[in-house]
Amino acid sequence: MTHPSTLAQGRSYLAIPGPSVIPDAVLQAMHRAAPNIYGGELVEVTHSVVADLKRVARTRHKVAMYLANGHGAWEAALANVLSPGDLVLVPATGRFGMGWADMAQGLGAETQIIDFGKSSPFDLDRVAEALRADTGHRIKAVLATHVDTSSSVRNDIPGLRRVLDDCAHPALLMVDCIASLACDRFEMDDWGVDVTVAACQKGLMVPPGMSFVFFNPRAEAVRNAMPRVSRYWDWGPRGAPAEYYQHFGGTAGTHHVYGLRAALDLIHGEGIEAVWTRHETLARAIWAACEAWGQEGDFHLNIADPALRSHAVTAARLSGPDGTRLRNWLSDNIGLTLGIGLGMAPAGDPAGDAFFRLGHMGHVNGQMIMALLGGIEAGMAANDIAHGSGALSAAARVIAGKA
Repeated sequence: MTHPSTLAQGRSYLAIPGPSVIPDAVLQAMHRAAPNIYGGELVEVTHSVVADLKRVARTRHKVAMYLANGHGAWEAALANVLSPGDLVLVPATGRFGMGWADMAQGLGAETQIIDFGKSSPFDLDRVAEALRADTGHRIKAVLATHVDTSSSVRNDIPGLRRVLDDCAHPALLMVDCIASLACDRFEMDDWGVDVTVAACQKGLMVPPGMSFVFFNPRAEAVRNAMPRVSRYWDWGPRGAPAEYYQHFGGTAGTHHVYGLRAALDLIHGEGIEAVWTRHETLARAIWAACEAWGQEGDFHLNIADPALRSHAVTAARLSGPDGTRLRNWLSDNIGLTLGIGLGMAPAGDPAGDAFFRLGHMGHVNGQMIMALLGGIEAGMAANDIAHGSGALSAAARVIAGKA
């Protein structure tokens, strides 16, 4: 008899919400000797990457690149526009909204947090109330998370811009798009976003280690009025470098640049509109399966309204410790890794074992999503976790264009 663990042999599937699946073209582009960092091909490739990154973010303005993860980009964005004692408004819908607020506090800023919990989007009326109350315009920026990776909620960024405009409030609109860029529709310029924060390891399909801050002239003017910005985080030289090394504040992230070039070729070859549509369709297939499983037992999606769900990550829960039991079985027995339920319960609280997340961002297609869902169903069957029937058929109909 075949031991179940042998079914985990073969290529594993990392279905977590970042790092995402890395395309072979990206891996091959990065598998090379170190290039000349002073001239030649690398310089040309970097310039092409800058232009095509802005195409993905839908902006004609500037981008600064950092050799850092998303947390580094958080700090870079804040360091260019905030001084100690400045006040920021943070509408939070999960762990990552709170995390960006904490980063601001670490830089000496004051934070006014409106906590909308872990299963709800922004309430724009409450945000408007806070802005109208700020008659002295102490609030220098609104820190908004487009998709909070922990809760999988997708927030209304154009609506937030309208609120700022309706209140005639001058605060910068700063948006964390780390989980959403190149997955969910995002239009930096058309939506009136002043600063966009992103990273390479999710929709951009490159190993972690590179992040980006896009900024418009309004944000640039705030930066120029700052008494000082640390040399490394300063986005000025990075956004308009006089010499090549200034793109990175030093040595270039050589292999990440080549990987990013390959990833951007894939994105623009498909077309960003098509990328958004693919993510939406695959997300709807996952939701259809999850809703079928939820007809029996205790399978629940964290965000009830489909219109408010991310197209890149889906947060869910089972009862008791079943979320962790399911994740462990999938990893050990069939080579499928799901994301942990990050920030849904306090550290060490057994309630956290109910939660898990499905990552469906970047280099994913229909057959991969069907495999993900089939694996989850096998795991629930193996662990005697009650669930409804018809999930795979429901997902297949979405992918087939029948639902």
